[in-house]
Amino acid sequence: MERQTTCYGRKVESRASFHFHGTLFNNIESGGMKLVFSVKSIHIGKPRQLQMKGKAIQSSIFKESVTSNVMVTSLGIEGDTQSDLVNHGGVDKAICAYPFEHYPYWERKIKKELEGSAFGENLTLEGLLEDKIHIGDVFTFGKAIIQVSQPRQPCFKLGLKHSEPKLTLWVQETGFTGFYFRVLKEGEVGQKDRLELIERNPSYPTVHETNLVKYDKNPKVESLKRMSDIPTLSESWKAEFRQRLLRSKK
Repeated sequence: MERQTTCYGRKVESRASFHFHGTLFNNIESGGMKLVFSVKSIHIGKPRQLQMKGKAIQSSIFKESVTSNVMVTSLGIEGDTQSDLVNHGGVDKAICAYPFEHYPYWERKIKKELEGSAFGENLTLEGLLEDKIHIGDVFTFGKAIIQVSQPRQPCFKLGLKHSEPKLTLWVQETGFTGFYFRVLKEGEVGQKDRLELIERNPSYPTVHETNLVKYDKNPKVESLKRMSDIPTLSESWKAEFRQRLLRSKK
């Protein structure tokens, strides 16, 4: 059964539907053109040691590209292992993605040529930027279905990887953070597969807008409440916004 929905203010016809977790998602087209985005590369990594002030720490931020098809599960891409399960991984941070469009900026900034997965991402994407993608956006990716769950919050290990201790702060300040996907439907994916947008709630904030509230030292109460009420935002980020909202009322 075809249904009408809205994408970028236009009424469009839905040609396909998907059922999972009790929710109906409609295939979105904009003016007859599908909104699809390219995957430049897919990466997985294993734990390895980094040195910090003479102390060895474990990290999986170094990743290798894979050219064969891989399975995407609710906990991420098979073969990708997290070293710190407190701050990385889990269903809300199953897949880390980063826009390739930011690479030239960082090459100029840190004065080095960047290799694949320079930011420890699983997916290096083209065309999906933080100010264009919304929390809760749903995409088909190969045989999987994935949903944007939160911005990526860079940690100090990114600075260790590139021998630039200020890099984590710079990523935060620029807003070039990348973002995470949760997996709504498991399935096999490959580098030639593209991401196709099938669901968007335009009232939900973009990744960029979410970052602005996150790192605002004095956010408006209305902004904190808005973020706290976004059902598709990751539980950890909603919890932080709710705590800040409570403190702001005291």
